[in-house]
Amino acid sequence: MKITSIECHVLVVPDLQVGATSSSQDDIIVEIHTDEGLTGIGESDVNPWIARACIEAPGTHTMGQGLTEMLLGQDPLDVEGLWEKLYVGSAMNGRRGALINAMGALDIALHDLRGKALNKPCYELLGEPARTAITPYASLQPEVASFQEYHETIVAWAQEAKKIGFRAAKLEATFSGPYQHNGLSAPFEKVTDVISDVRRAVGADFTLMVDVQYAFPDADTCLQIIRDWRDLDIFFLETPLPSDDLAGYARLAQEQPIPISAGEWLATRFEFIELMDQGRVQVAQPDMGRVGGLTEAMRVCKLAQQRGRLIVPHAWKTGITIAAAAHMAMVTPHCPYIEFLPARMSTSGLRREVVLDELELQDGQIVLPRKPGLGIELNREALQRYRVN
Repeated sequence: MKITSIECHVLVVPDLQVGATSSSQDDIIVEIHTDEGLTGIGESDVNPWIARACIEAPGTHTMGQGLTEMLLGQDPLDVEGLWEKLYVGSAMNGRRGALINAMGALDIALHDLRGKALNKPCYELLGEPARTAITPYASLQPEVASFQEYHETIVAWAQEAKKIGFRAAKLEATFSGPYQHNGLSAPFEKVTDVISDVRRAVGADFTLMVDVQYAFPDADTCLQIIRDWRDLDIFFLETPLPSDDLAGYARLAQEQPIPISAGEWLATRFEFIELMDQGRVQVAQPDMGRVGGLTEAMRVCKLAQQRGRLIVPHAWKTGITIAAAAHMAMVTPHCPYIEFLPARMSTSGLRREVVLDELELQDGQIVLPRKPGLGIELNREALQRYRVN
């Protein structure tokens, strides 16, 4: 079997809001086709036009080859070998950033394709199953116009998440910094009030995470605010500081009791080594596409296990990324949760419509289907409706 073509779909919701804090409004979905009629699908959480350029651009020399050119004619079953081929062949242009993100979409598609060719679900080809089901957490980010409305809505959403079966939820509580929601602004101390009210609403037996999306300017400010969170039983605090402030992350991890998580933006295992060894984070959060695909995500999982750290993947996209994260979690014993935004709680048409047969919540857990590959299909009608030429 040989790879014959690669198809890139740039998808955008019609009511795109550039000022919104959500990358679920656009997508790059890739399809890798073969001479035997099998197709693998993948995606990545990155600007879709940039990703498409990274995938389709022709090479100009031996250190900057084109990703598509390197894949055409190759055996798609050699997934890990193709990852190395792409990484080395594009090293002058890539190594990190958008090109690795684009590689991630291709790698996910190759894993899907290999599973379909061998008639096995992806996780059976990744390692020994560590569990029979995955526990998801609901990622809650209401799009509202005022802090008071957010406060009321997030409490109601957390209660709804528990009602429909979730055992855990993450509060997207960003009122300062580069990603504050739709211009919402509130003092750091207000986040404490929000978390306290949510904790009272869901009870002590419900797991809570908090994501402030790089809101704190430095470790001192963060330490001052979160000292009031110690009795709120926070499973982890996500991305409190800018990604490059590894010294600040190390201080947070060592000077207070709430576990610190980060990694959604990182590309390749090498950046995660820095995050874990220098930043000392207790929870590593690879995004399936951005990190470089399932191949590289599995390497990050191994490195985390060697260091005694947890894995909780970032999965803020469509059912493609969620499925890839779930397959990874099935063979990763130190992955207690995966991110899962229920389609019915999402404002994004892409999240709700692009994937058919996507994973569903059953009694608080996700049970993987026995279908080959990722176990999902594309909704061709939705793909055509959201596609941008």
